[in-house]
Amino acid sequence: MAGLERELTRSLAELRERYLEHGKRLPAGLLSALEADARQGARALARQLRERQRAHRAEGQRLRNLLRFEEELWTAGHLHVAGVDEAGMAPLAGPVVAAAVILPRGFKPVGLDDSKKILDPARREALAAEVRANAVAWAVGRSEVEEIDRINIYHAGLQAMRRAVVGLGVPPDFVLVDARTVPGCPAPQRGIIQGDALSLSIAAASVIAKTTRDALMAELDGRYPGYGLASHKGYPTPQHFAALKQLGASPIHRRSFGPVREALGLGPVQGSLFREPND
Repeated sequence: MAGLERELTRSLAELRERYLEHGKRLPAGLLSALEADARQGARALARQLRERQRAHRAEGQRLRNLLRFEEELWTAGHLHVAGVDEAGMAPLAGPVVAAAVILPRGFKPVGLDDSKKILDPARREALAAEVRANAVAWAVGRSEVEEIDRINIYHAGLQAMRRAVVGLGVPPDFVLVDARTVPGCPAPQRGIIQGDALSLSIAAASVIAKTTRDALMAELDGRYPGYGLASHKGYPTPQHFAALKQLGASPIHRRSFGPVREALGLGPVQGSLFREPND
């Protein structure tokens, strides 16, 4: 009670800063005391704190739901469960990048989700940094433009995912993959449709793959200016189409993709141009 009495001597501004803005743990009884306070500002602060509590509970439940595949595997004795996803299948330029991530049991980063749902780039970067700092292991794999054009984007994406899995410093006991299965995977695996929205491990891999590729495309923008690669990351935006028609294709444009071939005055790709991967 002494602790509660001490907190109640603070001004509302101090309480707001400590418990709403900085998110400190609420002492027992403080919320009820604010709700019973005659001051309108105190009751308003109590409502905001209640709303934050509800939001935290909802986020906690969401994260628990995202771990149901992992929990099942952990319970079955698979200690190291890797999530795998890729980024960059649709762009007209640049490599496809995949990531594999093994999360520790109990790791529940607030806000982690499928990278496509995290619209704020800064938030995406912060979550990627949190995943890298806490993961048991993580790795990325790439398939370059030449390989994409040689074996097609579908197989190149699979190759990038395989390289990410093989690159993990800790061998996985089981692998969860977004939508597909990885050829030559060194561990049992399961493909999960919309896995980046259903598995926390796959979501973590999605964020690592996306932020890694975005950083790479920003770097490539400096080497191949004029296309706006830093802003659209090589995706077929109107800006990119216009630059492609004006400047032609750069060395990192995928020449097996229709809009790039059109800009180069080439005909459609024949199926015989695509060969199965051999590594």
